[in-house]
Amino acid sequence: IIVLQYCALWISLSLVLSQFSFSSQEGMPQTLTSPNMFNTTGFSHHLHPAKEVDHGGLLFQDGNLISASLEALIQHLIPTVDYYPEVTYIFTFLLSSRLFMEPHELLSKVCHMCIEQQRLDEPVLDKVRIRKFGPKIIQLLTEWTETFPYDFRDERMIGHLKDMIHRIAPCDEVSYWKKMNQRLQNLNQKLATLNQSEDSTVKVNAGVSDKLVIIKTKPPSIQRDALSICNDPYTLAQQLTHVELERLSLIGPEEFVQAFVHKDNTKSCFSHQKKTHHLEAYVKWFNRLCYLVATEICMPAKKKHRAQVIEFFIDVARECFNIGNFNSLMAIISGMNMSPVSRLKKTWGKVKTAKFFVLEHQMDPTGNFYNYRTALRGAAHRSLTAHSNREKIVIPFFSLLIKDIYFLNEGCANRLPNGHVNFEKFLELARQVGEFMTWKQVECPFEEDRNILHYLHTAPVFSEDGLYLASYESESPENQLEKDRWKTLR
Repeated sequence: IIVLQYCALWISLSLVLSQFSFSSQEGMPQTLTSPNMFNTTGFSHHLHPAKEVDHGGLLFQDGNLISASLEALIQHLIPTVDYYPEVTYIFTFLLSSRLFMEPHELLSKVCHMCIEQQRLDEPVLDKVRIRKFGPKIIQLLTEWTETFPYDFRDERMIGHLKDMIHRIAPCDEVSYWKKMNQRLQNLNQKLATLNQSEDSTVKVNAGVSDKLVIIKTKPPSIQRDALSICNDPYTLAQQLTHVELERLSLIGPEEFVQAFVHKDNTKSCFSHQKKTHHLEAYVKWFNRLCYLVATEICMPAKKKHRAQVIEFFIDVARECFNIGNFNSLMAIISGMNMSPVSRLKKTWGKVKTAKFFVLEHQMDPTGNFYNYRTALRGAAHRSLTAHSNREKIVIPFFSLLIKDIYFLNEGCANRLPNGHVNFEKFLELARQVGEFMTWKQVECPFEEDRNILHYLHTAPVFSEDGLYLASYESESPENQLEKDRWKTLR
């Protein structure tokens, strides 16, 4: 049975950390949210050791940035009249920098250095130079607000943003004020949308009692089952995909970094406050779906009905696989593999299990989930060449994604012995998180069925004890251990 909490990592697998290339780029800004931003282009394996070159505190190998002092990395982020940081660098540094300082501290430092370098605090400004510099700093701030909007819930961030615009506005007053107002409107709208989605998720979660049902004799409201709500596997798989994409859309990239801040010797701004609410809520959804599937199977009194439910969820799981929804697929398989379900031998005897074994094989943990990773790469390739949102869907098995990032974080130090930031590590972290960011931005192409969605979110589920009790009452205990447990539960 798969351990359902991401922090309880249930497989001891070593993660081979690959080295990836990075090169800086001068010129006009690119966009962090472009479709190609998070592709693996720009990241290549180092096959042989190469000569290291130091450029002002930035250490390069074969032209690829591998480490640097924190101050040098901050300086490398700041645009000038004739330089703009490469798009991959912006995302990587903004993602990883929060391990060393809070976002408002970084933005304060960036603004202060811009003011000094562009002499923005002088009575008379060089308008020609500022007009060349202005669009680039505005673009950098725009990228920040669009990719890490949660950072700007902090009023100090908004204050630094406004201060910078105020300083460059006199050089092109109409243009800069228009851009600032538009950026702030977009930011406020995005935060309002995120807040609204959060509120709806909180309401849904609040509607589900934390105290799970632990009895077999069910009141009428619990007699409804999934088949009475939806008897079409394809439709249920589509609605599960709706839930997955909605919850994924709320997870900020920074949560993957903040989830594992704990024992670092470096300064950690999040050691006292882990801001991982959406990530944790998504893991809880996976857990709920596992227990919902197990509950649906254990509830029916008749063996024939239980077998029908199992076959139905096998078909749902297969449709999830075809869609590219691997997280729901694994949750369904996990629910069917829970001991209260797997012990129902007479029920399983009436099930056509060939399709189930195929799905289990796809998600087999052998070889560090080799089969699943192969299928995921296939889905990712399909997404890159897709002509419709339906083909773009890639929803990874989330607990494994968390495990990969966890081992990456644990397997490499944030700082090297010379005090430099280990930028190679953060490039690989950014690659993994960036790929996820691309997948989560896909708009669900399926029509919502509110009745089914409501059931998925609010249907009561059995606790583990409740599942065992229902299982024993469906098929009697087979040994003394099970008999003793049944007696205790009753």
